[in-house]
Amino acid sequence: MTSSSTSPPQRLDGRTAVVTGANSGLGLQTAIELARRGASVVLACRSEERGTAALRRAEAASDGGMLELRLLDLSSLESVRSFAADWSGPLDLLINNAGVMATPLRRTSDGFEQQFGINHLGHFALTGLLVDALRQSQAPRVVTVSSIAHKRGRIDFDDLNAHSRYRPWKAYNQSKLANLLFTMELDRRVRAADWPLLSVAAHPGLSSTNLTAGMRGAGVLDLLGGFFRVMGQSDEAGAQPTILAATGDQVHGGDYYGPDGPGETRGRPALVAPAPSVLDEVTAARLWSVSEEITGVVYQGLPAAG
Repeated sequence: MTSSSTSPPQRLDGRTAVVTGANSGLGLQTAIELARRGASVVLACRSEERGTAALRRAEAASDGGMLELRLLDLSSLESVRSFAADWSGPLDLLINNAGVMATPLRRTSDGFEQQFGINHLGHFALTGLLVDALRQSQAPRVVTVSSIAHKRGRIDFDDLNAHSRYRPWKAYNQSKLANLLFTMELDRRVRAADWPLLSVAAHPGLSSTNLTAGMRGAGVLDLLGGFFRVMGQSDEAGAQPTILAATGDQVHGGDYYGPDGPGETRGRPALVAPAPSVLDEVTAARLWSVSEEITGVVYQGLPAAG
Protein backbone atom coordinates (compact mmCIF):
# COMPACT_ATOMS: atom_id res chain seq x y z
CA MET A 1 0.00 0.00 0.00
CA THR A 2 1.30 3.47 -0.86
CA SER A 3 0.14 7.04 -0.59
CA SER A 4 -0.84 7.15 -4.26
CA SER A 5 -4.54 6.84 -3.47
CA THR A 6 -6.65 9.68 -4.80
CA SER A 7 -9.07 9.49 -1.85
CA PRO A 8 -9.08 12.54 0.45
CA PRO A 9 -7.12 12.38 3.73
CA GLN A 10 -9.00 10.64 6.51
CA ARG A 11 -10.61 13.03 8.98
CA LEU A 12 -9.86 12.60 12.67
CA ASP A 13 -12.53 14.78 14.23
CA GLY A 14 -13.26 13.82 17.82
CA ARG A 15 -10.05 11.80 18.17
CA THR A 16 -7.22 12.53 20.59
CA ALA A 17 -3.54 11.99 19.83
CA VAL A 18 -0.28 12.21 21.75
CA VAL A 19 2.95 12.80 19.81
CA THR A 20 6.20 12.45 21.75
CA GLY A 21 9.13 14.60 20.73
CA ALA A 22 6.80 17.03 18.96
CA ASN A 23 8.96 20.11 19.49
CA SER A 24 10.61 19.79 16.05
CA GLY A 25 11.23 17.63 13.01
CA LEU A 26 9.14 14.54 12.38
CA GLY A 27 7.14 14.89 15.59
CA LEU A 28 6.15 18.47 14.89
CA GLN A 29 5.16 17.70 11.30
CA THR A 30 3.12 14.71 12.49
CA ALA A 31 1.33 16.81 15.10
CA ILE A 32 0.54 19.50 12.53
CA GLU A 33 -0.96 17.04 10.06
CA LEU A 34 -3.06 15.26 12.69
CA ALA A 35 -4.40 18.63 13.87
CA ARG A 36 -5.17 19.67 10.29
CA ARG A 37 -7.34 16.57 10.02
CA GLY A 38 -9.33 17.53 13.10
CA ALA A 39 -7.66 15.59 15.91
CA SER A 40 -7.00 17.08 19.33
CA VAL A 41 -3.22 16.75 19.58
CA VAL A 42 -1.01 16.80 22.66
CA LEU A 43 2.58 17.79 21.98
CA ALA A 44 4.56 15.78 24.55
CA CYS A 45 7.88 17.61 24.91
CA ARG A 46 10.73 17.67 27.38
CA SER A 47 11.46 21.40 27.19
CA GLU A 48 8.73 23.88 28.02
CA GLU A 49 10.52 26.64 26.08
CA ARG A 50 10.97 24.60 22.89
CA GLY A 51 7.58 22.99 23.32
CA THR A 52 5.85 26.36 23.57
CA ALA A 53 7.60 27.57 20.41
CA ALA A 54 6.54 24.36 18.63
CA LEU A 55 2.97 24.78 19.83
CA ARG A 56 2.81 28.26 18.30
CA ARG A 57 4.22 26.96 15.00
CA ALA A 58 1.78 24.07 14.96
CA GLU A 59 -1.20 26.30 15.69
CA ALA A 60 -0.27 28.58 12.81
CA ALA A 61 0.50 25.74 10.38
CA SER A 62 -2.68 23.83 11.19
CA ASP A 63 -4.95 26.86 10.83
CA GLY A 64 -5.92 26.97 14.48
CA GLY A 65 -6.01 23.23 15.11
CA MET A 66 -6.71 21.87 18.57
CA LEU A 67 -3.27 21.52 20.12
CA GLU A 68 -1.91 21.40 23.65
CA LEU A 69 1.54 21.19 25.21
CA ARG A 70 2.28 18.76 28.03
CA LEU A 71 5.72 18.16 29.47
CA LEU A 72 7.22 14.68 29.15
CA ASP A 73 10.83 13.65 29.69
CA LEU A 74 11.31 10.12 28.40
CA SER A 75 14.69 9.91 30.14
CA SER A 76 12.87 9.92 33.49
CA LEU A 77 10.43 7.20 34.54
CA GLU A 78 9.12 9.61 37.15
CA SER A 79 8.18 12.05 34.37
CA VAL A 80 6.62 9.25 32.32
CA ARG A 81 4.54 8.13 35.28
CA SER A 82 3.48 11.70 36.03
CA PHE A 83 2.39 12.29 32.42
CA ALA A 84 0.32 9.11 32.39
CA ALA A 85 -1.18 9.76 35.82
CA ASP A 86 -2.39 13.19 34.67
CA TRP A 87 -4.15 11.71 31.64
CA SER A 88 -7.92 11.35 31.74
CA GLY A 89 -10.33 10.06 29.13
CA PRO A 90 -9.74 7.99 26.02
CA LEU A 91 -6.60 8.13 23.91
CA ASP A 92 -7.01 7.23 20.25
CA LEU A 93 -3.49 7.67 18.86
CA LEU A 94 -0.16 7.35 20.63
CA ILE A 95 2.77 8.30 18.39
CA ASN A 96 6.03 7.09 19.97
CA ASN A 97 8.27 9.40 17.97
CA ALA A 98 10.88 10.97 20.27
CA GLY A 99 14.44 9.76 20.07
CA VAL A 100 18.15 10.48 20.23
CA MET A 101 20.84 9.20 17.86
CA ALA A 102 24.47 8.14 18.33
CA THR A 103 25.08 10.35 21.36
CA PRO A 104 28.14 10.20 23.60
CA LEU A 105 27.64 7.88 26.54
CA ARG A 106 25.07 9.38 28.85
CA ARG A 107 22.67 7.83 31.32
CA THR A 108 19.06 8.61 32.10
CA SER A 109 17.98 9.61 35.59
CA ASP A 110 17.17 5.94 36.18
CA GLY A 111 20.65 4.79 35.13
CA PHE A 112 19.82 3.45 31.67
CA GLU A 113 22.06 4.03 28.66
CA GLN A 114 20.44 7.08 27.12
CA GLN A 115 19.54 5.76 23.66
CA PHE A 116 18.07 2.50 24.94
CA GLY A 117 16.44 4.37 27.81
CA ILE A 118 14.74 7.08 25.75
CA ASN A 119 14.14 5.40 22.41
CA HIS A 120 12.84 2.10 23.80
CA LEU A 121 12.30 1.96 27.57
CA GLY A 122 10.68 5.37 27.88
CA HIS A 123 8.16 4.55 25.17
CA PHE A 124 7.62 1.02 26.50
CA ALA A 125 6.75 2.47 29.90
CA LEU A 126 4.61 5.27 28.49
CA THR A 127 2.54 2.91 26.34
CA GLY A 128 2.01 0.51 29.22
CA LEU A 129 0.92 3.26 31.59
CA LEU A 130 -1.54 4.58 29.00
CA VAL A 131 -3.08 1.18 28.19
CA ASP A 132 -6.28 1.95 30.10
CA ALA A 133 -6.71 5.22 28.19
CA LEU A 134 -6.09 3.46 24.89
CA ARG A 135 -8.64 0.79 25.76
CA GLN A 136 -11.27 3.49 26.22
CA SER A 137 -10.98 4.27 22.50
CA GLN A 138 -13.04 2.33 20.00
CA ALA A 139 -10.15 2.01 17.55
CA PRO A 140 -6.84 2.89 19.25
CA ARG A 141 -3.46 2.83 17.54
CA VAL A 142 0.09 2.91 18.80
CA VAL A 143 2.64 3.98 16.18
CA THR A 144 6.30 3.54 17.11
CA VAL A 145 8.92 5.26 14.98
CA SER A 146 11.96 3.12 14.18
CA SER A 147 14.75 3.51 11.59
CA ILE A 148 16.39 1.69 8.72
CA ALA A 149 19.29 1.41 11.19
CA HIS A 150 17.40 -1.41 12.91
CA LYS A 151 18.73 -3.71 10.19
CA ARG A 152 22.19 -3.45 11.75
CA GLY A 153 20.89 -3.86 15.27
CA ARG A 154 21.32 -6.69 17.76
CA ILE A 155 19.85 -6.95 21.24
CA ASP A 156 22.77 -7.47 23.62
CA PHE A 157 21.02 -8.94 26.65
CA ASP A 158 24.38 -9.28 28.43
CA ASP A 159 24.99 -5.53 28.25
CA LEU A 160 21.76 -3.73 27.38
CA ASN A 161 22.82 -0.59 29.20
CA ALA A 162 26.42 -0.47 27.98
CA HIS A 163 28.14 -1.04 31.30
CA SER A 164 30.96 -3.02 29.67
CA ARG A 165 31.49 -1.17 26.41
CA TYR A 166 29.76 1.69 24.61
CA ARG A 167 29.67 2.32 20.89
CA PRO A 168 27.23 5.08 19.88
CA TRP A 169 25.98 3.55 16.63
CA LYS A 170 25.71 0.05 18.08
CA ALA A 171 23.54 1.44 20.87
CA TYR A 172 21.40 3.39 18.41
CA ASN A 173 20.89 0.38 16.15
CA GLN A 174 19.94 -1.73 19.16
CA SER A 175 17.37 0.82 20.31
CA LYS A 176 15.75 1.00 16.87
CA LEU A 177 15.57 -2.80 16.64
CA ALA A 178 14.00 -2.74 20.10
CA ASN A 179 11.34 -0.34 18.80
CA LEU A 180 10.28 -2.87 16.18
CA LEU A 181 10.48 -5.90 18.45
CA PHE A 182 8.22 -4.00 20.87
CA THR A 183 5.78 -3.14 18.08
CA MET A 184 5.47 -6.74 16.96
CA GLU A 185 5.25 -8.19 20.47
CA LEU A 186 2.58 -5.66 21.45
CA ASP A 187 0.64 -6.65 18.32
CA ARG A 188 0.87 -10.35 19.22
CA ARG A 189 -0.27 -9.72 22.78
CA VAL A 190 -3.23 -7.49 21.95
CA ARG A 191 -4.41 -10.00 19.36
CA ALA A 192 -4.12 -12.81 21.93
CA ALA A 193 -6.23 -10.69 24.30
CA ASP A 194 -8.70 -9.84 21.52
CA TRP A 195 -8.20 -6.11 22.00
CA PRO A 196 -8.99 -3.77 19.05
CA LEU A 197 -5.69 -1.87 19.44
CA LEU A 198 -3.40 -1.67 16.38
CA SER A 199 0.33 -1.67 17.07
CA VAL A 200 2.25 -0.52 13.99
CA ALA A 201 5.60 1.06 13.15
CA ALA A 202 7.12 3.50 10.69
CA HIS A 203 10.45 4.97 9.72
CA PRO A 204 11.29 8.23 7.93
CA GLY A 205 14.10 7.07 5.66
CA LEU A 206 16.81 9.72 5.55
CA SER A 207 15.22 12.95 6.69
CA SER A 208 16.72 16.33 7.39
CA THR A 209 15.88 16.86 11.07
CA ASN A 210 17.76 17.89 14.20
CA LEU A 211 18.26 14.27 15.31
CA THR A 212 22.02 14.62 14.81
CA ALA A 213 22.17 17.47 17.34
CA GLY A 214 23.31 15.28 20.22
CA MET A 215 26.06 13.45 18.35
CA ARG A 216 29.72 13.53 19.24
CA GLY A 217 31.94 16.18 17.69
CA ALA A 218 31.30 19.21 15.50
CA GLY A 219 32.95 17.54 12.51
CA VAL A 220 30.57 14.62 12.68
CA LEU A 221 27.63 16.98 12.93
CA ASP A 222 28.74 18.97 9.90
CA LEU A 223 29.39 15.85 7.82
CA LEU A 224 26.17 14.04 8.67
CA GLY A 225 24.10 17.20 8.58
CA GLY A 226 25.34 17.91 5.07
CA PHE A 227 24.77 14.30 4.00
CA PHE A 228 21.19 14.32 5.29
CA ARG A 229 20.48 17.64 3.58
CA VAL A 230 21.78 16.38 0.22
CA MET A 231 20.57 12.78 0.30
CA GLY A 232 17.60 13.03 2.62
CA GLN A 233 14.11 14.38 2.31
CA SER A 234 12.36 17.09 4.29
CA ASP A 235 10.99 16.42 7.77
CA GLU A 236 7.51 16.92 6.31
CA ALA A 237 8.13 14.12 3.77
CA GLY A 238 9.81 11.98 6.41
CA ALA A 239 6.72 12.19 8.62
CA GLN A 240 4.44 10.73 5.95
CA PRO A 241 5.02 7.03 6.81
CA THR A 242 4.09 7.80 10.43
CA ILE A 243 0.97 9.65 9.31
CA LEU A 244 -0.03 6.78 7.03
CA ALA A 245 0.49 4.30 9.88
CA ALA A 246 -1.62 6.48 12.18
CA THR A 247 -4.49 7.23 9.81
CA GLY A 248 -4.59 4.78 6.89
CA ASP A 249 -7.80 2.79 6.57
CA GLN A 250 -5.99 -0.35 5.32
CA VAL A 251 -3.48 -0.56 8.17
CA HIS A 252 -3.12 -3.84 10.06
CA GLY A 253 -1.45 -4.66 13.34
CA GLY A 254 2.26 -5.38 12.88
CA ASP A 255 2.53 -3.30 9.70
CA TYR A 256 5.71 -1.31 9.08
CA TYR A 257 5.77 1.77 6.84
CA GLY A 258 8.61 3.69 5.23
CA PRO A 259 9.56 5.49 2.01
CA ASP A 260 9.22 3.46 -1.19
CA GLY A 261 12.37 4.76 -2.89
CA PRO A 262 15.80 3.10 -3.28
CA GLY A 263 17.00 1.72 0.01
CA GLU A 264 13.88 3.18 1.65
CA THR A 265 15.82 6.42 2.05
CA ARG A 266 13.20 8.67 0.45
CA GLY A 267 9.96 8.50 -1.50
CA ARG A 268 6.27 8.02 -0.93
CA PRO A 269 5.04 6.20 2.19
CA ALA A 270 4.47 2.50 1.65
CA LEU A 271 4.29 -0.83 3.44
CA VAL A 272 7.88 -2.09 3.79
CA ALA A 273 9.55 -5.19 5.19
CA PRO A 274 11.60 -5.16 8.41
CA ALA A 275 14.77 -7.17 8.89
CA PRO A 276 14.21 -10.88 9.62
CA SER A 277 15.46 -10.32 13.19
CA VAL A 278 12.30 -8.31 13.90
CA LEU A 279 10.23 -11.47 13.51
CA ASP A 280 12.17 -13.36 16.19
CA GLU A 281 9.39 -14.02 18.70
CA VAL A 282 11.72 -15.47 21.34
CA THR A 283 13.90 -12.36 21.40
CA ALA A 284 10.84 -10.09 21.37
CA ALA A 285 9.26 -11.88 24.32
CA ARG A 286 12.51 -11.79 26.26
CA LEU A 287 12.98 -8.08 25.58
CA TRP A 288 9.41 -7.47 26.75
CA SER A 289 10.02 -9.32 30.02
CA VAL A 290 13.31 -7.51 30.64
CA SER A 291 11.66 -4.15 29.86
CA GLU A 292 8.88 -4.85 32.36
CA GLU A 293 11.42 -5.84 34.99
CA ILE A 294 13.71 -2.82 34.70
CA THR A 295 10.97 -0.20 34.25
CA GLY A 296 8.52 -1.71 36.72
CA VAL A 297 5.72 -1.22 34.18
CA VAL A 298 3.48 -4.23 33.60
CA TYR A 299 0.77 -4.10 30.93
CA GLN A 300 -2.31 -4.84 33.00
CA GLY A 301 -4.79 -7.26 31.46
CA LEU A 302 -2.48 -8.19 28.62
CA PRO A 303 -1.40 -11.83 28.60
CA ALA A 304 1.75 -13.14 26.99
CA ALA A 305 1.38 -13.94 23.31
CA GLY A 306 1.01 -17.54 22.23
